[in-house]
Amino acid sequence: MKNKLEEIRKSRGIRQEQLAAALSVSRQTIGSLENGRYNPSIILAFKIARYFNLSIEDIFIYEEEPEL
Repeated sequence: MKNKLEEIRKSRGIRQEQLAAALSVSRQTIGSLENGRYNPSIILAFKIARYFNLSIEDIFIYEEEPEL
């Protein structure tokens, strides 16, 4: 899954540490989300969307895997 988290966060002048504190997660979690190494739980995805006053789909882009 891809996301626009880093782009949205930076456009609003928010540091990873600030976002992590607001969401009660580690800064490493935010970094992993932004780098695509970690997909959020549905609860965390909702918290992120609510924090930015956006829909989940505005932040996270689901791309289906091609069938083999």
